[in-house]
Amino acid sequence: MIKNGKYFVPPLDDGSDFKELFRRLSAAGAGRPIDKDGIPLGPWTPELLATAITQIEANQSGIELRTVQLWYQDNEKGISTENIRWLARVFGCDDPKATSEWQTELSAARARLSARRRALRAGSDGHDAHSPPDTVQNAAIDVDTVVPSPLAHKGEVISPSRGFSLARTTEAVFNRGSPLDLSAAVFAGSVALGFSSYFLGIHSIVFPQTNGVIKQVGYLWAPNWTLLFMVLMPLYFVFVRDLVVFWRGTRRSLLSPEGEGIANDDMWVRKVATFSVTYWAAFLVCLPIATVLQWIDRCLGPLLTRDTGNYPVEWARMAIERPHVISIPEAVTFTGFAYLYMGVVFYLFFAGLILLFTIAYDSWELGPKDSEPWADGKYQRQSNQLDLKIMRGIFRCGILGLLIAICMKLQSTFMLTSESTIAGWLASDFLSVLGNHEKASDWLEYSMPTNYSSLLIVLATCTVFLYGLIRVHAALRQQGDIGHGRNQREFGIMLALVALLVIAYVLIGAISGFSILLCIGLLSAIYGLVYPSIDTWRATDQGEKQSVS
Repeated sequence: MIKNGKYFVPPLDDGSDFKELFRRLSAAGAGRPIDKDGIPLGPWTPELLATAITQIEANQSGIELRTVQLWYQDNEKGISTENIRWLARVFGCDDPKATSEWQTELSAARARLSARRRALRAGSDGHDAHSPPDTVQNAAIDVDTVVPSPLAHKGEVISPSRGFSLARTTEAVFNRGSPLDLSAAVFAGSVALGFSSYFLGIHSIVFPQTNGVIKQVGYLWAPNWTLLFMVLMPLYFVFVRDLVVFWRGTRRSLLSPEGEGIANDDMWVRKVATFSVTYWAAFLVCLPIATVLQWIDRCLGPLLTRDTGNYPVEWARMAIERPHVISIPEAVTFTGFAYLYMGVVFYLFFAGLILLFTIAYDSWELGPKDSEPWADGKYQRQSNQLDLKIMRGIFRCGILGLLIAICMKLQSTFMLTSESTIAGWLASDFLSVLGNHEKASDWLEYSMPTNYSSLLIVLATCTVFLYGLIRVHAALRQQGDIGHGRNQREFGIMLALVALLVIAYVLIGAISGFSILLCIGLLSAIYGLVYPSIDTWRATDQGEKQSVS
């Protein structure tokens, strides 16, 4: 049979697994050009097939020759959902209907290969040590890269052992263990610092400032050290981990038109590794620069010279003014651990933003394009719900990132005011708008580098949020008008809420009554965290039941 000038072999649905089906089609030259007599120009070779797949216009990333070679071998390798698409295009001769049929047939063949692998593996558990290794070697894993295997023959291709990778190690921190491991570790570290400050006597301290104002400067009264690390950061890590595990564990099955298949972990790890320079940049900024240099400038230097310099007296420098409460060595040790803890946590914070960016980028690459005729309505709805799940997760993390920045700026700005406590400062600002309280107008002249740090967090958070919004919005437009009006409204509200929080951050201490806008933003942020879909929880079709808000 001939389609579009190529030799077409219709799906037989004979129960073959992927390896058997692929070898038969490759030998028959299915999808190859024909000569003047209607005979295909020979069978497929790995080189010819890799070239044909790479030349598909919709396949922007191409395919490695080694990947195609593995399909021809008796090994533990199967085929990913992404490459099933391109192979179906080749065997379907670029005919929409034929491509869809081969998409279904190849997915079913891959599922049979996976089922056989599981059956052989289960059966091999009862074999003795003399069982032949061939029964295991014919098993298949749905990944397209080589994995080490102790049962490999001499001629099999084995991937080299991987060295240390900061990107892979950081991703593993978010992906491994229980959902609460990372958040619990961050919370435990904050609690340990809180108890240590109590034992050292710097948990609650009132100290007269240069203008005579008695100000509360204790550790437990600083929201950027308590509320930030006890509540906001643990919540942030929970949502980031939830999205990373969801994407890594189920993205391939959700992107498959048949809803089948095993996730290609190796492809995801390779995608993460491509951002290695970004992880190192975040690490160097957070640890050596923001942590070590800031600790030396704000704590170690003033404590050793017994001069606060251009910084206000607070818990970190209390040993200078009240050595009977906490000694210099104790202050150096405590602040050292506190800043080290802060640096590690903030590195993980930025690493979470990098992972969110990677997920949005990976989703864009794997999602269906309008040039792919086999992407039917069911597949588009599945991809639609996957995109919404991703965007809602990024939205939640964006809200928490902005709240973290607000928390930091609130404390640093409060230290410049003439109010005694941060709660009293906010109440005074609120009442000043109502005319029931005279707002204090004098400000202290101190250096507060935390304002710059919080600004960096706002910029990084908004960048990732806007990138995800643009990618998801473009993907939904390419997939058609399925729920498009509702999605447009939902994205608009997300953007408005993020803009509200950014405005509230910028206006902290800049105008009278900023606390009113801050309160509105906080209530809206809480609602957005609880109901990230904002518009509705109702499912419009069966595909939405797979989405977890």
